[in-house]
Amino acid sequence: MHPLIAVPATGALVWRAYSRKSLTPAGIFTAILTAVVHAVHPWGVFFALLGVFFLSGTAVTKVKHDVKARLTVSSSGASGGEGARTHIQVLANSLVASILILLHMRQLYRTDSNNSFEEKCWPYGQDLLVVGIVSNYAAVAADTFSSELGILSKGNPRLLTSWNFRKVPPGTNGGITLLGTLAGFLGASIVALTSTLLLPFCSSSSGSGISSWLSFQDDTGWTLQRKLLWFASITIWGGAGSLLDSALGGWFQASVIDVRTGKVVEGAGGKKVPVIGAHSKKDDRSSRQVESGLGFLDNNAVNILMAFLMSIGGMVIAGYLWKTE
Repeated sequence: MHPLIAVPATGALVWRAYSRKSLTPAGIFTAILTAVVHAVHPWGVFFALLGVFFLSGTAVTKVKHDVKARLTVSSSGASGGEGARTHIQVLANSLVASILILLHMRQLYRTDSNNSFEEKCWPYGQDLLVVGIVSNYAAVAADTFSSELGILSKGNPRLLTSWNFRKVPPGTNGGITLLGTLAGFLGASIVALTSTLLLPFCSSSSGSGISSWLSFQDDTGWTLQRKLLWFASITIWGGAGSLLDSALGGWFQASVIDVRTGKVVEGAGGKKVPVIGAHSKKDDRSSRQVESGLGFLDNNAVNILMAFLMSIGGMVIAGYLWKTE
């Protein structure tokens, strides 16, 4: 990506995070490093995906923030709601993609001795790393949209991992709603659309510009039908990522309830919520209890595991489908 674009764009994102208090100081530093990794890649699409994820994610986080804050409580005893995101949360959403971007950049250097990386297009049926990178952002965007908008559903969520799909309080890990599920697919579609518009698709058509992008007949390149299928596939795969995150959270992340209010207790920065030693002022009984989940992982670990599985899974499925064509 050209420095004249990357530097001011990175500065704008950092300033927005600082002015809106979207990230902690350590989170801002980590975000800068992440942006640099994305910006040094010769294709601008990956930096664009990072920017779209950050801007859309922070936007939905602010939607009815005061309402969401009253639906849960913080482990510190304050009202709930997502505060400034930490460096761990930044890495949970972007680390897998950052590693794949570095691997893809290395691959470009090894395969192009002329250093014409910015002119190199993406051949159809190749470069599975690109699939993994886009899958990562489609999945984490879907998870963010699902979590931030699904909690506003009028009805209580249903626990995806329970045998009877029982109702649970808003904010419970593994709880899903129709609104949250649809919001997840909306988030994934935004990433899918960005990638479809900005990826340098190869086409063997003799045309250029719009005519090449809209080509219909091309046995080896990216035809319009294949680009539309790419958009639909990334949207569906990303939306599935939000459901996978719910399943992993329902199984492996403990959801803790404040027994006095019946609300879910949120851990600061996505960390585990302490249960032992949390006593009410009136008696010695614990004021918190585990609603569901084994408690092996915290929210950050669930997020990065989901991102890893969706990235690798997307690459495996795309590789198989392209091989069998």
